Amino acid sequence: MINWIGFFPAAFVISLVPGANQLLGLRNAARYGFGYALAGIAGRLVAFVVLVGLVAAGLGAVIASSATVMTVLKWAGAAYLLWLGISSLLRLRRDGARPAAVEQPRKGWRSLAVGEFGVALSNPKALLLFAALLPQFSTVTGPGTQLALAELGSAYLLVELVVGFGYLAVGRGLGTAGIRAKAQRRIDAGSGVCFLVLAGVLAADNAL
Repeated sequence: MINWIGFFPAAFVISLVPGANQLLGLRNAARYGFGYALAGIAGRLVAFVVLVGLVAAGLGAVIASSATVMTVLKWAGAAYLLWLGISSLLRLRRDGARPAAVEQPRKGWRSLAVGEFGVALSNPKALLLFAALLPQFSTVTGPGTQLALAELGSAYLLVELVVGFGYLAVGRGLGTAGIRAKAQRRIDAGSGVCFLVLAGVLAADNAL
């Protein structure tokens, strides 16, 4: 049996907490617009599908228990967040006070999708989240265990999509005409600092 009543509130709370992916989605929406930012969410969800698949197949716990794999993921994730932070701050310096306009990513929507995919997949805490969260809300045993975990994972993807839309809406609102230049400078500065902090927190996490 799946405890849907308990699962959905927990999933919404977890998804609402600002993390690297939500912050990246907000920044993308403010800079490139809602449509392009949706490509980023698609990349994020594809990464989550991979992680949910690993958990449903029983490999999530195996990977999470491997110190070597978790260490590699930890440093890869920290390095990626560090690069995102530096890129945001360098963009802020390069653009200066130049009036901002709706931009197009240099490599189109694929760059945003790949970016969010990389952030989600290289974050070891995302794997640990799914490995620890999903089984808590299922009492199904035997052959139906994998299906129940897959159902919970699919439901979480839906929650992530809904919450992601909310973050994109906020980002798009911050980037509206008239306040776009100032808003984008502030978002680039804020997101850059946050990415650097998240990189440091992940690198310093001795539990991984």
